[in-house]
Amino acid sequence: MKRRAGESFTIGDEIEIEVLEVAGTRVKLGIVAPDSVAIVRKEALVTREENITAAQPVAPDALTALARRLLRRAAGQPVPAAGAVSKQGCSRRQIHDTPSPSGTEK
Repeated sequence: MKRRAGESFTIGDEIEIEVLEVAGTRVKLGIVAPDSVAIVRKEALVTREENITAAQPVAPDALTALARRLLRRAAGQPVPAAGAVSKQGCSRRQIHDTPSPSGTEK
């Protein structure tokens, strides 16, 4: 769907989106919606979700495992990948299993 400044479209019966202004790569939108509909920028939602995830407590054993991995790396020793099975048969846990926005692990 393509719209020009001054044109609009609807979502259902109660939501109207109007293109108010187009300037270069920026678009200004006007949104008419019921008060019960939250209107939030996607990047604000992503930031909020990341902050909530970062604020979650981390188990002490996960911190110990991370500290060991960092010490091995600093000493130049090989570091097994997270989730790899150690020689003793204990599996290692990943501290974070959600990718960051750039696609790299945290």
